[in-house]
Amino acid sequence: MDHSKTTTTDTHACESCSMPIESGRYCQHCVDDKGALQPFEERFERMIGWQQRKSPKATRAELEVMTLAFMAKMPAWCDHPRVRAAAGSSR
Repeated sequence: MDHSKTTTTDTHACESCSMPIESGRYCQHCVDDKGALQPFEERFERMIGWQQRKSPKATRAELEVMTLAFMAKMPAWCDHPRVRAAAGSSR
């Protein structure tokens, strides 16, 4: 089998949500129509929605804790004051 014509697409994780992307820092779901990272509150609410689909029986408070813990691992959000405050309160 000739693999010389096989191309491999390198991907890396979106710095906001960890979705695999091929280029740039953020995926299409994390940016506005101009390509800028969405504001924290907008991204936070959308990530809570994603968390809710994964954990439908969780309360809003539990979803917020899970989402902030996830965001603490993301380069785009780890230094955000709300994320840092949540990380500090769980220690």
